[in-house]
Amino acid sequence: MTAPDRKLDQSRMPYQLPMPAEAAPEIVVPHVLPDDERVWVPQMENVWFRPLCLHAGQGYWVNLLRVRKSGVLSRHRHPAPVHGHVLKGRWHYLEHDWVAETGSYVFEPPGETHTLVVPEDCEEMITLFHITGAMIYVDPWGKVTGFEDVFSKIDMCRAHYAANGLGPDYVERFIRR
Repeated sequence: MTAPDRKLDQSRMPYQLPMPAEAAPEIVVPHVLPDDERVWVPQMENVWFRPLCLHAGQGYWVNLLRVRKSGVLSRHRHPAPVHGHVLKGRWHYLEHDWVAETGSYVFEPPGETHTLVVPEDCEEMITLFHITGAMIYVDPWGKVTGFEDVFSKIDMCRAHYAANGLGPDYVERFIRR
């Protein structure tokens, strides 16, 4: 075997050393859009989220947001960055002149405050969001009316899964510390 042949063989060889002892295990979600409706956690009437990663140690979460109603969903502020990818449907913010449609990517910088609206002719919207820090719900003048963070999301999941037969520990598969 010549030297180039050995390099080719090594390219298909798995990494041979142990992973760092402190490294968290990966998360693999085979069916991001689940067949089992019980995985969707209700947030309000006709609004659900599906957790993918709830990182308590770093204060962020990744989830799908599914909305099956039109109109104003919420007005909120982000103290940290948010990334979104629209998988289905469309939505926009009252404060901006763009529309996020299927296939769109949205970056929301820290300090952004906006009012999410799903248009009348959109039957279902599903967007993957990666949210760091918190969502701080506010009125039109910025007065805080509520919040969500990774810990409140975990609590919502645990209560929902306990009540619907999946069990309170079902959420553990999505939590990293």
